[in-house]
Amino acid sequence: MIRPILFAIALFLSAAPAFAVNPDEVLADPALEARARSLSAELRCMVCQNQSIDDSNADLAKDLRLLVRERITDGDTDEEVLNYIVSRYGEFVLLKPRLSTRTMLLWGAPVLLVMVGFAAIVFTRRQHAAPHVALLTKAEQKDLQGPRCD
Repeated sequence: MIRPILFAIALFLSAAPAFAVNPDEVLADPALEARARSLSAELRCMVCQNQSIDDSNADLAKDLRLLVRERITDGDTDEEVLNYIVSRYGEFVLLKPRLSTRTMLLWGAPVLLVMVGFAAIVFTRRQHAAPHVALLTKAEQKDLQGPRCD
């Protein structure tokens, strides 16, 4: 009894992204529509923030999908469409940020953290590897040798 209900819920939830693009938004030319869907998958919904505008039902996502389609039908290239939207919403609108001077820290942070961690491990091992050993005085050495039996 529970299996059919769980299956129905899973089936319904798996089709949820399909409801994002409304039929009135779809372009007549299949090639242009494929470009629009591809670009929409690269753009972040500023309301949902972890969804692309292609998957989101938010009003802002719909407006951005329409804007993408409008720019494509006006003859813009994919790069021009992305640049236009980034110029208005900032780099955050891209799901995969571009490599630039402004995003260097974002891309370089993992490498930097690994290098700092490696340096910390090496530094702490060097400190523990060679502990400071105090030399014995002549009196201590004599005490260790004990009495001589000749």
